[in-house]
Parts: sequence; structure tokens; C-alpha cells
Amino acid sequence: MVRRFMGVAAAALMLAACGSGHDPDLQETGANPDIPELDQTLLPPMNVATQADWNGELPTVPDGYVISVVADDLMIPRQMLMLPNGDLLIAEGSGGGAPALRPKDVIAGFIKARGRSDVEGGDRITLVRDANGDGVPELRTVLIDDLNAPYGLAFVDGNLYVANQDAVMRFPYEEGQTEITAPGEELTRLPAELNHHWTKAMTASADGRFLYVGIGSNSNAGERGMEVEEERAVVWEIDRETGARRTIATGIRNPTALAIEPDTSALWAVVNERDEIGDMLVPDYLTQVQDGAFYGWPYSYWGGNVDPRPRPQQPDLVARAVTPDYALGNHVAALGLNFVTEGGFGGQFSNGAFIGEHGSWNRRDPSGYKVSWVPFANGRPSGPPVDFVTGFLNDRGEARGRPVGVLFDPRTRALFIADDMANVVWRVVPTQ
Repeated sequence: MVRRFMGVAAAALMLAACGSGHDPDLQETGANPDIPELDQTLLPPMNVATQADWNGELPTVPDGYVISVVADDLMIPRQMLMLPNGDLLIAEGSGGGAPALRPKDVIAGFIKARGRSDVEGGDRITLVRDANGDGVPELRTVLIDDLNAPYGLAFVDGNLYVANQDAVMRFPYEEGQTEITAPGEELTRLPAELNHHWTKAMTASADGRFLYVGIGSNSNAGERGMEVEEERAVVWEIDRETGARRTIATGIRNPTALAIEPDTSALWAVVNERDEIGDMLVPDYLTQVQDGAFYGWPYSYWGGNVDPRPRPQQPDLVARAVTPDYALGNHVAALGLNFVTEGGFGGQFSNGAFIGEHGSWNRRDPSGYKVSWVPFANGRPSGPPVDFVTGFLNDRGEARGRPVGVLFDPRTRALFIADDMANVVWRVVPTQ
């Protein structure tokens, strides 16, 4: 039976990956992307880049920069945080576990598994200390162990906040501490039923009063029924002192990373959009999270473009759907977002955001698999995206790495990149 299924899945993979749905004339990125007609098929395009080794090679960075490994042999590194003393924290873990609903979900699960590391998630926070900033850590230790698929991290007023897949936890922290053995305090429970999208992104407000948490949907486009979508596809604002929360944005399918824009203190998110309506739909996006906004999911996409699949339709909701600010490309699977501060790297990389693009599994030609840069001016995106770190795909189309979280450290002028396929954290710095 297993052998038969594997044969069917392999045949489905070949069928779904054949041909090319990519249209080079379509504008995939920016404030006004092209939105083509939807293209529903019995089996959606599926083509994940399978795993390969680096074999001594490194990702490609712009001239004038160098990249190196600052931590290896990790256990599914996801998001990162820099403590005030310069210690780097790395959340390691993997969660979820929603059962397959349709035969094509089973096939998609098989295909996606080919693009994942076979390492188990660490369910921990690892601390890396590089006191002199030379890229060669003097210390590496497990700061917190026995967590539940940790993802989002924040630090405010001597407390470390960890967004597990089921709750936001608070841990007291003393400067220089290298191990926290206290069980931590549960600040706020998070929706964890099914956890089709399990990652819980998190950041703190500029004044430290609130924590913002992104909670992804429990389905692709509502096919599990809207009953399981209560408080899913939302962003919460949580009072850091009391744990009280309110929903500030809805219909935002899977907000995988949150960050504060430094010039305006506004909250921004990168969001993974829906699948199964074509190679060139729907754009994953970067957007300011507006208080009270509805972003369309599951009834519409990129503003008022109606998705015919959810039933019943909700035209009143579609009529007020907010159009996102900036398209990142179709199916790039953006998982990382971090704004530079204090002039960034200077030059063209002095004001804007780095984006970690994990890479597609659901279009025939791969997209993403890189770290991109979006320039900003006056608190808004101000130009086309720029490839900053590439080479995660080799010449055979295999993936040697898949970027997740990104973190810019202004003190050492270094960009850190969590890679959950190679299970390393990369460090990019100027050569001078």
C-alpha cells in the first residue's frame, strides 16, 4: 500500500511540475503587481527544490560583502533576537500537525517533505555569544529548553518573551545569563487547534507596552470550514503587563514575521498568501498592519479580487478588503522581516527591510530561496526589491538552504540569516 502511494505521489509530482506557468512579462513585485486570471486545476502546480549539500561553497552576496557560518548543527532555526548585551538568540523548533483533508493534501505533504530538513525541531532557544563581534563565537549554549515549537521572540524590560505555538511565555532574564531553568509564566494562550499554520510571529511595540502576535489560518482557503478559523488569520495586540489581548487585523492569511518600522514606529508584516489558483497567484506581501483592517482572506485576495472557492461568499467583507502595500512575488514564502537601523550597511542599504524568502513548493518554476532587500523612504517602500543573498539553489535546482528569520545588528554591521534546511545561521558583513 505504501509503495503504491509513493508511486502515485511521484506520478502526481511529475504531472504537477511539468510545463511552466511562469509569465516573465508579469510584474510580480511592488505596490502595483499584475494580477492575472486565476488558474484552477485538478492538481495544482507543485515543485519543491529537494535538499543538497553546500560541499564547501557559500551563498552569494554582493561585491564588498562576505558571508560565513556563525552557528551550525542547529535543530530547525527559525527566528532570532539580539539581546542588549549582544548575545544572539535563535528559536529552534517545528510544530503543526493538522491532518490531511483531501487526497491532494496528502500528495502536497509528500512533496513538501522533500524540501525539508530531516532534523527534528529542537524546541529550544540557543544563545550564541560573540563578544568582540569578529564572527567567531566564544560561547554557545541552550538558554531555554523543552519549549513547544518556539518561533517569535521579544525582549522588554528585563523579560524575554517566547511565542510557542500554543502560548506566549514570559521568562525573567538577567544580563549575561546563559541558562534559564525556570518554567516561565504563561502570559497569553494562543489558538492552537489543528495548527495548519503553526508559526506564531511576534514583536514588541516601539514603547514596549504591547506585544504583537501573528496567527496564521487553519487552511489554505477555508476548505476546513470557517468554524476552525476563529481567531485565525489575524494579528493580536497583547498588553505586556496583563496578557489582555485584542484583534487588530483580520483576513491576513499567514503573517509569518512582524517588525516595527523605525522611522514611524508602525507595525509591518510579511504575509504568505493562498495556493491552488495558479503559478502567478497570489502574491505574498509586505504590508503595514492597519488597526481594524480586513485583508481579504479567504474571500478575496490583493484587495477585492474574489476567490470563488469559499462558501458562502461574503461580498460585504470583500468590499472593505484592504489592498496590501507591497507584493514580494508569487509563492516566495516570505518568513523573515527586519528593518535596518542606524544607517544599515550604508549606501543603497541604509534605509529599508531585509526579507527572508523560504522558497516556493507550489509553482512549476521555483521562486524565493533568497534574502531580498526592500528600500524605504519616509516610512514607506520606495523602489523595487533587490536580491541581497542568493545561491541557495544550485545549478540543478536543488536547495542547499532555505532562509527564514533575518536580523540586522547595527553595532557590528552584520546581517544574520537563519537557514532551516542547512540548519545554520549565516552572518553577512562588509569586507571593510
